[in-house]
Amino acid sequence: MLNNANTESSILIIYTGGTIGMVENPKTGVLEPFDFGYLNHNIPELQHIGCNITIEQFTPPIDSSAIKPDLWAKVALMIQENYDRYDGFVVLHGTDTMAYTASALSFMLKYLTKPVILTGSQLPISKLRTDGKENLITAIEIAAATINGHPRVPEVCIFFENHLMRGNRTSKISADQFNAFESYNYPKLAYAGIDIKYNDSVIRYPANWNKSLEVKPNMDANVAILKIFPGITREVVEAILSIPTLKGVVLETFGSGNAFMDEWFLNALSNAVKRGVVIINVTQCVTGYVDMMRYETGHQLMNTGLLSGYDTTTECALVKLMYLLGQGYSNEKVKQLMEQSLRGEINR
Repeated sequence: MLNNANTESSILIIYTGGTIGMVENPKTGVLEPFDFGYLNHNIPELQHIGCNITIEQFTPPIDSSAIKPDLWAKVALMIQENYDRYDGFVVLHGTDTMAYTASALSFMLKYLTKPVILTGSQLPISKLRTDGKENLITAIEIAAATINGHPRVPEVCIFFENHLMRGNRTSKISADQFNAFESYNYPKLAYAGIDIKYNDSVIRYPANWNKSLEVKPNMDANVAILKIFPGITREVVEAILSIPTLKGVVLETFGSGNAFMDEWFLNALSNAVKRGVVIINVTQCVTGYVDMMRYETGHQLMNTGLLSGYDTTTECALVKLMYLLGQGYSNEKVKQLMEQSLRGEINR
């Protein structure tokens, strides 16, 4: 525990793994996880934040490429267990799958009224030019911020390189730039410059601050992403859509939700839908939305039983399918909820 002189807020940091928590072995040059119990030594600036900070650490740390739904559940349950003891939560996570985890937590943490801020870095925190220090310090400040006696940002977010974004609206856009994440279809929730400027009009505030947190950790991973491309073969499409255990598919289409109209393709989609597979249509474009009424091709896809993903990200659409299927809902209810905004993930 890092005890600061002027304790105003209590923040729990959950370190799952990732580049931010790495140090370079001086003998081998290999990046290895360091003990976050020594965080004060690495970031002495934390003494001046004015928060009481506690650190929980995954042992061993998990590379973000190895993250699975059971680890999303582990983070969600850690937040639930500590929910009444802390004012906010900062989750340190590898960047590669951070958008998936942020989306998952947004659905798992029902009736959330406290900040859950995910962050990480492109360079280890021990490096001279690391982005990790600023990302972590600002994420803690945001998690501790209040307005009118309530948390300033009571939702699951990603903070990275000056920008606070709704977690389930975010995608990783760069493997080697500090500005690694973007929220193309939804405004930033805050910008951290000299001051942190909040965009209160787009922050999602709860209708009832007194609702108790409910954690829904169950996920069903019998889903797939099918990205169409010019020349994709019948064998590839049918191989995916005919998987016996398949329950849901995120279909990445062209433009505003369009695809080729070969009879075999439409039949494959239609047959999968008739078997109970939920297929959600999302665009391959980084901005914009699916409108299956705009062109004839989109209209035909809708007639096969595809659902519109509107302006959701692929990461969020996939995780939302896993979440809804994991709740044991009927096929019709899953379809109904996929086209509704549950946590601000789509504009509906």
